[in-house]
Amino acid sequence: MPTNFQILKQAVLEKKQVVGSYDGFPCEMCPHVVGLKRGIPNVLSFQFGGGSKTGLPPGGEWKCMRLDGLSNLSLRDGPWHTRDDHSEPQRCVDEIEVEVAY
Repeated sequence: MPTNFQILKQAVLEKKQVVGSYDGFPCEMCPHVVGLKRGIPNVLSFQFGGGSKTGLPPGGEWKCMRLDGLSNLSLRDGPWHTRDDHSEPQRCVDEIEVEVAY
């Protein structure tokens, strides 16, 4: 069974959607950057569906997620979700393993 890291890495490389749960909330996302932040595995994703503790605005939002908070991940075909500010500097990952190519 692939790890969360492997699933997210494949999703970034192939621009696939990922569905699963984050901190107990359903989550639909397009991961953009996977790597480490201070040694902790993180992913910067554009979450376009599901929920969160603070709610999800219409149209979605950028989310920095710790991989240990993600569960039941799977890849899904569908449109790639992002936002025009995807090229802005991010603070979610300081050691990048993989990031989406534009």
